[in-house]
Amino acid sequence: MKFCRFNDNRVGVVRDDVVYDVTEALDDLPSYKYAFPKGDPIVANLDTLRPRMEKLADRAEGIPIADVKFLSPVANPTKVIGVPQNYQDHADEARADAGISFGGPPRKMEDQGLFLKANSALIGPSEGVEIRFPDRRTDHEAELGMIIGRKGSDIAYEDAMSYVAGYAIALDMVVRGKEDRSFRKSVDTYAVLGPWMVTADEIADPGNLNFSLEIGNEMRQKNNTKNLILDLPGQIVWASKFYSLHPGDIIMSGTCAGVSRVQDGDTMHLTFEGIGEMDVPVRDYKY
Repeated sequence: MKFCRFNDNRVGVVRDDVVYDVTEALDDLPSYKYAFPKGDPIVANLDTLRPRMEKLADRAEGIPIADVKFLSPVANPTKVIGVPQNYQDHADEARADAGISFGGPPRKMEDQGLFLKANSALIGPSEGVEIRFPDRRTDHEAELGMIIGRKGSDIAYEDAMSYVAGYAIALDMVVRGKEDRSFRKSVDTYAVLGPWMVTADEIADPGNLNFSLEIGNEMRQKNNTKNLILDLPGQIVWASKFYSLHPGDIIMSGTCAGVSRVQDGDTMHLTFEGIGEMDVPVRDYKY
């Protein structure tokens, strides 16, 4: 199933380039009281909600995806986790490009550790990236986004993928500079997720998916998740040794070579095998 959030926080099921409004299914969510449980309630209860969502989609009037404003399919993660320099070609370009490394010493991914992006940076593709510092370099980083489906901590490698609810296309935007990585990657709109979440049962091998990012007619990034240095279950294991993972938590699994600057007026076009494609406009932030 492809599940999305769209327009004014509506919930939809996507089938063949058409969105079917199934917001009525949220009536089946548990009645929460303060303090609310950690995590995204739709993702946490997706197995229960899914049968009704599918039935509602069967009879709902469809909306072409071109007429829909896609929000992030996850509304309330407890954290967005990033994996640095997780493709060798990107690690090589980071060492060679002072505009990326800013003179920092070369370090292997496992020595750098994971990083966190602020939840307030999370948007959907239709909302667009806003360049907060146009005098500095803001780069795109195309990635596979893994969405955690249930709570877990200190997860075993062989069990790791059972914790994944689904996948989405992710953009880990970053403003270059000498500040801490998490600080520079947590600018508002610098965590893009979408255009929908594809449930894990729909993707047989997430460790072997082609993906690309283009701007205009220029191919900027192109690779396959089989070239990850730390594979997907390994990322879940590593993250869960430090953090409890909750439903809706997002792991952005790392980017490949070709990261480069975006500017006002650009539109980033991303494609991901098994998931789909999305366009993300870029504009300068208006103070």
